Amino acid sequence: MRAFIYVVAFMSLLGLGAWAYSENYDMRAREADVADLQSQIGLLRDAISTQKAEWAYLNRPARLRELVNMNFDRLELMPMEPAQLNTAAAVAFPAPALDSGLPSDLDIANSVDISGTLPADAQEITP
Repeated sequence: MRAFIYVVAFMSLLGLGAWAYSENYDMRAREADVADLQSQIGLLRDAISTQKAEWAYLNRPARLRELVNMNFDRLELMPMEPAQLNTAAAVAFPAPALDSGLPSDLDIANSVDISGTLPADAQEITP
């Protein structure tokens, strides 16, 4: 009986050794993959910073002004002026359809004024 226990213990020890050996090599392979991915991330970050620098260089106002002047006949681009902009009050918003019997998209049922800007009678919630 003792010999059987020794054989089982020895076989278990060999099995655990083989398992530890395979786990060691799997972990080394995963560490190599992680190192490879980190180097790729570093290269991509360098490429992104280079592209950002190129974008900033190409979007210099002086360069863009020269391009506009060179292509004015074809594009007819003009600089923006404050007179071209308008206020929000000048925008024509559609009137809510109250006579249709359907609730408007802007109506909110059971609303609560959390900012405290409405009068007290308007804050009542109807069940």
